[in-house]
Amino acid sequence: MAAENTLGFLRALGPGRAPARAILIAGPQSFLREYVLEALRQRLAGDGFKYRAFQVGGGDGFADVINELEGADLFAPKRFVACRVLKSYRMRAGVAEGDEGDSDDRSAGFDAGGDGALGAAIERLGPQVHFALLYERDNAPAKMRRVVEKSGVVVNCMRPFDNQIGQYVDLFARNSGLKLSQSAADLLISRNGGDLAAIVNALAKASIGCGESGKVETSDLSEGGSSRIPDLFELAESVARGNAAETLALFDRAIQVGRDPIELLAVEIIPLLRRMFLAASIIARRKGVADVASALGLPPSSPLVTRAVDGARGFGLKRLERAHRRACELDADFKAGLIKEREHAIAGMLMGLMTDDDRVVAV
Repeated sequence: MAAENTLGFLRALGPGRAPARAILIAGPQSFLREYVLEALRQRLAGDGFKYRAFQVGGGDGFADVINELEGADLFAPKRFVACRVLKSYRMRAGVAEGDEGDSDDRSAGFDAGGDGALGAAIERLGPQVHFALLYERDNAPAKMRRVVEKSGVVVNCMRPFDNQIGQYVDLFARNSGLKLSQSAADLLISRNGGDLAAIVNALAKASIGCGESGKVETSDLSEGGSSRIPDLFELAESVARGNAAETLALFDRAIQVGRDPIELLAVEIIPLLRRMFLAASIIARRKGVADVASALGLPPSSPLVTRAVDGARGFGLKRLERAHRRACELDADFKAGLIKEREHAIAGMLMGLMTDDDRVVAV
């Protein structure tokens, strides 16, 4: 079987389709790796499979895992065995974590000391055993991937694209037994951006007060007090309207309540600028709102589309292009440690967007 992305794999975990007997999970998104494993556990638990968990790191081997896969259990005839391979497992000197060259023997963490025996055990899996192998790395060893692909599935947990976030929100809500209104889904996306863990956490909180109907409205997602999340939602609205004074006030309040400038820039401001820049480029080609919504992967009635179109018409293509480029440069400089006064840099970039003054943008 071919490798699958996380979204497609989770969608296929319905009650009418049995999961593959062997599943390898890897990728840079640690939350998605854990979510896939937990979704598998819950799915198989409903079919009567008992859960067995193992962890391998350092110089450990797979002997216990192989014994569990090939042994019999009178108390658990159907078993779901999960093995977590830590980053520290057999990381030999001179072999990079992502080294996946043509030579199978050079793949990091794969040799005849245990991996080969595990691969043979995977090929002999019986119908009463399901096995999940989770690597806490961006890439699993190439040889192990090929072994699993013969009779199972490899799940690549990659960072979601912007137009996939809405699909993940719907999926998370459905897996939690909830029904989201369109306004509630848009609010979750606006508040949390690509932070999938925060979205799942917000849904879990909303499920407590939404009642037996399981219908989540925007009121179920509201929080009392001076929460930073409403500030961020208001910040996006204020930026799109071009209100400089209100934007700086909301930005300062978000910083005061503990919002990290790097995370704020990457999760809130850059995605907003990217949506407005995309909308401006489409409008410049004499296209309408429906074309903007199609490019963003959202319904035309979505507040995200409305905000992107309003910002595109208010700022124009050239100004948004400069602001988006500057925001991406700030993000890179922040992560490289080149700028210490991060709050001032972000405020300067926002003022440069709203005043179109290059002297303000330079920080």
